[in-house]
Amino acid sequence: MSAKSRRTSNTNVRDFHNFFQAWLVRQENYREQLRTTLHTCNTVSDEETRELIARVLAHYQQYYEEKSRIANHDVSLVFSPPWFSRFEQSFFWIAGFKPGLAFRLVARAVDEMSVNQQEQMERLRTEVKEEERKLENDLARVQESVAAPAIVEITRGGDRRLHDGMYDEMTSAVEILSREMEGVVANADMLRTRTAERVVEILTPVQSLKFLAAATELQMKIREWGRGVDGESR
Repeated sequence: MSAKSRRTSNTNVRDFHNFFQAWLVRQENYREQLRTTLHTCNTVSDEETRELIARVLAHYQQYYEEKSRIANHDVSLVFSPPWFSRFEQSFFWIAGFKPGLAFRLVARAVDEMSVNQQEQMERLRTEVKEEERKLENDLARVQESVAAPAIVEITRGGDRRLHDGMYDEMTSAVEILSREMEGVVANADMLRTRTAERVVEILTPVQSLKFLAAATELQMKIREWGRGVDGESR
């Protein structure tokens, strides 16, 4: 990597880190808003509740959009993101939380769902599980291609092969693999977003508040625990 490329990489990482720190501040604010609204939901209109739900979903969507930009620059960053602790990363599935976690949060935080809601949620859970399986297969396929004989042969070619034009071939292969990996991450993020949106469509406004509050609380708690674990390891 040239000095110019390294400077660009450092700038991109720094910019995302700054965005993420500001995003976390807003995340904390939304956690408090969700808590407060749940405690006063009897005095808050459905319209106000839906507006808060829409803002929270848009807040998460903003993160995925910025994450997509950094992945486009260097997809390896989102698989081992320096802005997350090692403890947080231990919960990750394809560079983020597993979409199916949403159903565990619903089961824990939401009570008194109607029979129709339960049936819809179960159908959605089955669909999401199948999509997760497909994405896991896609990721495995890409990872296996990294170890394919042709790629290994190129990377082991040494200076002689580089002079024979193998360097360009190796660069092209790496670029293709990066794009494929980026595509898997983008599809995983899309599934995460779509799952949350469809869960909210099934739930009532108050139930959606409970679900989003539980999701936000879990994420913030894991981050707090991660800081403690990383601090102790150092």
